[in-house]
Amino acid sequence: MKNRIKCKTGTIVRITGKCFAYEYGKGQQPQTLRKNSQAAAFSFADVMIQASMAPEKLADFEQLQNCEYRTEKQKEERMKLSDILEGITYTCLQGDPDTEITALAYDSRKASEGCMFVCIRGAAVDGHRFAADVAAKGAAALLTEEPVKVPAGVCVICVQDTRYALAFASAAWFGHPARELKTIGITGTKGKTTTTYMIKSILERAGRKVGLIGTIEAIIGEKHIPALNTTPESYVIQQYFREMADAGLDTVVMEVSSQALMLHRTQGFVFDYGIFTNIEPDHIGPNEHRDFEHYLSCKALLLKQCRIGIVNRDDAHFERIIAGHTCSLETYGFSPDADLRAEEPHLVSRKGYLGVAYQLRGLLNFPVEIDLPGRFSIYNSLTAIAVCRHFGVDEASICQALKRAKVKGRIEMIKVSDDFTLMIDYAHNAMALESLLTTLKEYRPQRLVCLFGCGGNRSRLRRYEMGEVSGKLADLTVITSDNPRDEDPLAIIEDIKTGIGRTDGAYIEIPDRREAIRYVIEHGEPGDVIVLAGKGHEDYQEIKGKKYPMDEREIIADILGNHGLRRDHH
Repeated sequence: MKNRIKCKTGTIVRITGKCFAYEYGKGQQPQTLRKNSQAAAFSFADVMIQASMAPEKLADFEQLQNCEYRTEKQKEERMKLSDILEGITYTCLQGDPDTEITALAYDSRKASEGCMFVCIRGAAVDGHRFAADVAAKGAAALLTEEPVKVPAGVCVICVQDTRYALAFASAAWFGHPARELKTIGITGTKGKTTTTYMIKSILERAGRKVGLIGTIEAIIGEKHIPALNTTPESYVIQQYFREMADAGLDTVVMEVSSQALMLHRTQGFVFDYGIFTNIEPDHIGPNEHRDFEHYLSCKALLLKQCRIGIVNRDDAHFERIIAGHTCSLETYGFSPDADLRAEEPHLVSRKGYLGVAYQLRGLLNFPVEIDLPGRFSIYNSLTAIAVCRHFGVDEASICQALKRAKVKGRIEMIKVSDDFTLMIDYAHNAMALESLLTTLKEYRPQRLVCLFGCGGNRSRLRRYEMGEVSGKLADLTVITSDNPRDEDPLAIIEDIKTGIGRTDGAYIEIPDRREAIRYVIEHGEPGDVIVLAGKGHEDYQEIKGKKYPMDEREIIADILGNHGLRRDHH
């Protein structure tokens, strides 16, 4: 393919795009541009020009008549299969590894003419079953773990683990975008979501352009994409990375779940920074991890996939977490052995506000105050500071950004009165609820009021446990509905009452969540701390297969409006 430009002698022009990079060097005469070793087919519609000299000194950029050109709608990305498989150990069972590929697909419904289809073994469906179907749709190649029967013209590539291979193939397909970004991955049982937003806030205040991938959403510039999983499939990660790099972002911070590490979703690149916040028994069951040992070993994989590992020194499992790590290691916590330490912690309480403050010691030394309550908020902020230290962020920027970092539905305080404090939190299991309520009791509220329900089509055991936790720790529990799904909300409430019945805690039941929220606001007493637990960032209620709009922030605003009061976010 011939693509030429005319350029003034002495000007360096680089033409880059989605899987390619062409260079026209200083002092050269106009000539055919040669793609670099990792390039894919040149697609003119994606071109961006950057020059080392002022734009006015750049000569006209001309498309010659012999240059193949397609518009955005017409263009079709193509890449040699052998280039996609670079770095992957494989066996070619049939066909030509140099065949051209137009797309990657791992969902048979999205298979298309000329694509490479990756046969994934899922919990319920095995992609190998669809080999003949995708071949009939025109797939040019299949990536498999075993031989499959398809026409001779279809290339079949066999690998040991197709999920692992998909991650590397996706990285190659999108032009290895992680190489254009500083990548920060955070794993741990608790704290991942809040910490990602803290890091994003600090780095943006320091002038970085930061993307985010997490439990709530993916953020690419002004674009917010609701999340389906804490960590998406490897193809989606690489797609997001490419969008971020093309949008001019220079950094990405993302949550990394144990499932993602177990299923190789974060392979294909190496994180610049890998953070391990903590670990407690969770996500253990037939569809997740077989036992705690497996859960821990999966999470610890992050420390073998990053250059610099940053770990909570206080975690009881610290030595097992870092065993076999391949990264440079740093630590944080309250421990005197930690590289970055929190000392002299104390609670901060004002009208309608709860926070925490401490003195930072070790690698950095300055006082910190956060507008979030509790010891775990100290850990979250320490994690963020430990990362941002590597970006040269100054003390003032760190402190100001920490004060402003908010996460929707994570200890989200909403100012409704100077008399009492109200917050929304995503705590939707017994462990999270116990941690939250225990933290809030340390502030010695007049009353600790906990409003919550439990989701339908989920373990009944969770309902008993949450009821028992709230009955034990809250002064008043308001039992209401969450996402009943296909179950009777009143039956779910009865299960919660069974758990509360194991305690002597006071409770009332108000099945309508809107009315329950109205009740706790109208009956708030001076010094109360009121928690709306379970929904967090969710802005819907799921009933009988349908999601109905329900945002607790809007409900609160309506209630305050009806009382002639002004709503104000703290």
